[in-house]
Amino acid sequence: MKTVQIPEPPDLHKYIRDKPMAIALGKALFWDMQVGSDNIVACATCHFQAGADSRSKNQVNPGTQSLHDAKRQEFDLGPNMQLTTSHFPLRVLTDPNDRTSPAVFNSVDVVSSQGIASYEFLRVLPFRPVEQLRRKADQDGFSVNRINVRRVEPRNTPTVINAIFNYRNFYDGRAQYEFNGVNNWGDRDPNAHLYRAESTTRMEQVRISIEQASLASQAVAAAVNDFELSASNRPFPMIGRKMLVARPLAQQQVHPQDSVLGKYSLWPQPGLVLPDYAEMVRYAFQPEWWQSKQQIRLLPDGHSEICHRARPIAQKDCYTLMEFNFSLFFGLAIQLYEATLVADDTPYDRFMEGDSTAISEAAIRGADIFRSQTRGRCINCHEGAELTGAAVSQVQASPVRIREGQAFDRGFNHIGVRPASSDLALGQTDPFGMPLSYTKQLFAAPVCPDGHSCPVVADGFFKVPGLRNVELTAPYFHNGGELTLRGVLDVYSRGGNFAQLTEKDGSEIMPLNILHLSEQEKLDLEAWLLALTDERVRYRRAPFDHPQIFVPNGHPGDTDKIDKQIAGTASDHMIEIPAVGKAGSYPLPGFLESDM
Repeated sequence: MKTVQIPEPPDLHKYIRDKPMAIALGKALFWDMQVGSDNIVACATCHFQAGADSRSKNQVNPGTQSLHDAKRQEFDLGPNMQLTTSHFPLRVLTDPNDRTSPAVFNSVDVVSSQGIASYEFLRVLPFRPVEQLRRKADQDGFSVNRINVRRVEPRNTPTVINAIFNYRNFYDGRAQYEFNGVNNWGDRDPNAHLYRAESTTRMEQVRISIEQASLASQAVAAAVNDFELSASNRPFPMIGRKMLVARPLAQQQVHPQDSVLGKYSLWPQPGLVLPDYAEMVRYAFQPEWWQSKQQIRLLPDGHSEICHRARPIAQKDCYTLMEFNFSLFFGLAIQLYEATLVADDTPYDRFMEGDSTAISEAAIRGADIFRSQTRGRCINCHEGAELTGAAVSQVQASPVRIREGQAFDRGFNHIGVRPASSDLALGQTDPFGMPLSYTKQLFAAPVCPDGHSCPVVADGFFKVPGLRNVELTAPYFHNGGELTLRGVLDVYSRGGNFAQLTEKDGSEIMPLNILHLSEQEKLDLEAWLLALTDERVRYRRAPFDHPQIFVPNGHPGDTDKIDKQIAGTASDHMIEIPAVGKAGSYPLPGFLESDM
């Protein structure tokens, strides 16, 4: 893995003035609870455990991506449910070795991550990092007796560790390879624009396209998503208005030995010595992206105009250049921080570097099964040193794959965990009417090896994840439907969870041939998967150290009754994750670890 170059935008110098400060800015923003509309939810709230999420109460989404009345799908497990091992797997077959056998239990629910409760954004209070919100009745079922609970995302949370290698991000690939500085849609969005200062008194509107920046695209999408960090209808410049006056990590301790932020720490007091995020932006980014006396008005249709002093416009409608371009700073800074989260020192990596004693004999046999074209065939999707065909190196080499007479996007597969009707994923269209699938968008009829045209399939296709640290990131698959690595291997061994899978138009998808791995083969494969754990991640050693964070883990009460509430929204049960420095600390408990 150390031989793989970490992707970085080739024109980064046009935007970044001081890269170490930009990384510090990104780490602070990623962990800062002030980013969420409720001043509780941070990016790290869903990515604090090995880059993923190990919370277990109020972590169920009722299948809001399902084609079957998606917005009012009823829960099988219930809001504010305390999950236990008895709730897994989410599809239980009469015969776990036979995908055609009748199901004893079958749920469209998804085990994922709770974010914010249902609110409407009103405004940012003047010169204070606080938002004024209005509670909304939740239309997706995240309530108990009309008391709102935190909303839960519709797909299981993937790890951000090694995500820098992905060509696109999110399970459906909607976080584009190129970053437009505004949202996740890259070059697909014809209206995305920023402003650049030609002088302190003159600005021009510009469109940008920063390649190798999918994590920046992903970061800005999460910040305005009303399942994740944001009240509804919160424009990104308002996030800038709020955060630029905020002291970084004002509610959270930063360890004095933090590998990035330690020299700025106010330990044992919370926060950094830097007075506000505006100061960090001024150090980190080139001045033409933030330094101007002019202001900008964001129009309702997404366009904008320069604010003129002669025109009486309410203060809330006009943004400084630093506020308006805050999405650029937020996205690039978080990407640069996440680019440091590379796990490349696993026993398997040391084995591949020539240390024959680094992994067990069982793990060596497991690696052979993984690579075998007659048994495991895992390497067909988990390709290269990155262990995923979704990596930049793999997609750039060959963006389209053809298998069994069908064409599809490299790095995406339908493996039969759920039918496509449960979640179209890559088969969806973007807001501009174009397919998310690059193959569908660019090739009307790809040519198969036999010279005939190949049908393009995308419905129900999900991004192939990398495998490092998979031991630490349960539950598994895009629906969080499997609790253990053994359960994952059982799914692959029987060739998926369903006898037959089709696209919504009726064309058949073959997830995998039925492999029927032996008991010993499964044990060997599991041993190999355990050899993919980087101990720096387990023990939170640099670069995986972090500030203190408080994460909500459900609400007092259960699925029938909420014990405490404030104005129609359930009170939180909070868990403290203490700050840790570069030397690391004890491992955090994994998902349902005490229940297993």
